[in-house]
Amino acid sequence: MEKKEFVSIGLMSGTSMDGVDASIIRSNGTDELVNILDRYYEFDKEIYEKLVNLRNLINLKEDLDKYSKEIQILDRELTLFHGKIVNQIIKEVNIRVNLIGFHGQTIYHNPKNLISKQLGNGQLLSQLTKTDVIYDFRQNDLKHEGQGAPLTPIFHNLISEVIGIKYNIKNPIHILNIGGISNLTQTVQSSEIDLVKGFDIGPGNCLIDEWVRNNSSYRYDEFGNIGKSGSVNELILNQAIDNFKISSYSNSLDIKDFDTSFVRGLSLEDGCATLTKFTAYLIANGIKYCHQLSNQIQEIYLICGGGRKNNFLIDCIKQELFSQKNIKIDIIDNYNFNGDFIESQAFAYLAIRSYLNLPISFPGTTGCKNKVTGGVLAKNY
Repeated sequence: MEKKEFVSIGLMSGTSMDGVDASIIRSNGTDELVNILDRYYEFDKEIYEKLVNLRNLINLKEDLDKYSKEIQILDRELTLFHGKIVNQIIKEVNIRVNLIGFHGQTIYHNPKNLISKQLGNGQLLSQLTKTDVIYDFRQNDLKHEGQGAPLTPIFHNLISEVIGIKYNIKNPIHILNIGGISNLTQTVQSSEIDLVKGFDIGPGNCLIDEWVRNNSSYRYDEFGNIGKSGSVNELILNQAIDNFKISSYSNSLDIKDFDTSFVRGLSLEDGCATLTKFTAYLIANGIKYCHQLSNQIQEIYLICGGGRKNNFLIDCIKQELFSQKNIKIDIIDNYNFNGDFIESQAFAYLAIRSYLNLPISFPGTTGCKNKVTGGVLAKNY
């Protein structure tokens, strides 16, 4: 029996807080994927500054109550922004959209407290767009002893299969996402999907972005040019490596788990270079861990997310893996996927799975006790 296909919009706003990635896909929620549109919508300066300021204020769960008024105001403002761009997209493509996967903007994530707070009102977005909305994707996983992240491995597994078939690649294809945090998906055959593994492996762009924002007028290190122009402080780097140990890849990470204090006093360029090298070291260690787990001779790791554009970071990762001859690193864009929109496509896909009551979290991805679905359906029109 042929499975029903859905047209779904995925909306993702990441840790950079600079805008919304929007994607439209067609999928049956399992083994089919057609990408229809990818589009980026930048926040205006006022929203961006409000988001950054609010994130800086919220460091404890008590802060969610303390700043509830500010949260409520920005929650509505952000939802109105999403509603506007969704209506623009729907009008432009002139396709009947069945679902919206609305991730929202994370402002606090703490699995120990069973809290993952995203700004964004799914009920209001449904009302604004006259469309069914799936939102609050992480909370059900937390209720089932999961970490609430990462949620993208099930989608990473699908695109790995799509790429393998299209390019006739027989070796395993794993997916490395370098966003604010770096996470890695160890893919499996679709018949073994319950065994898919995914884990956060360390910082992605967050340390570099924070350093650049705090020490210059830039928001990030474009193409890695600032870091490349600096010199790595080997003493500080080695101390940071010795002091920071990931004891387990089973815990989800938040950008607030890291800070740039250990490079304080360095120049903009040298601090950026040292943080980039530190980030690359941790990412490479995560890749080595995955390679060891999979017990495969030859493997390909495809990189998506904003960090793939940091040429200096990618070069540093490759240097760290130079002796690993059985590991190939490449950019996912070389395989007809836009690496900027993998997460927005993922949440379009997860919305379909949620609507069909299919699992989006697995013991090997978030640590949940049993595979579970997630997300809340809003039908407010």
